[in-house]
Amino acid sequence: MLLESLAVPRVRRPLLALIALVLALAVGYAIKAAQSDDSSPKHSTTSTVAPSARAPLSSLPTQVSQTLALIERDGPFPYPRNDGAVFHNNEHVLPSEPDGYYREYTVPTPGSADRGARRIIVGKNGELFYTANHYASFVRVEPTR
Repeated sequence: MLLESLAVPRVRRPLLALIALVLALAVGYAIKAAQSDDSSPKHSTTSTVAPSARAPLSSLPTQVSQTLALIERDGPFPYPRNDGAVFHNNEHVLPSEPDGYYREYTVPTPGSADRGARRIIVGKNGELFYTANHYASFVRVEPTR
């Protein structure tokens, strides 16, 4: 009988230690996540497309012209599930317009195993914006220059 009463606390101690360890890990990860959220750069609420941020189509990679030709022909696109999708402009990096105004298209990156970071954004009135860095910055494309 004495052995049975001693066995119960021995089973509970590792279980309590395991629970304490899991809680400590959870708290540590929560603190790390909160710190990384605080230290990450915040997106500006102002447009990153300045009037001076314009580029003639001829100065951009040839894949931009090829993607624009696909857009004019309405495809076929290399990523049909993504190309033509609404660009929501959540970070307000483009001029403010109602949701659904902008559409995004993949600009292929030679040698990339995935979609890469390059995109063309097209506005309903024909505005063209190019990003080479997955929406961090844009240039307004001047197709006729």
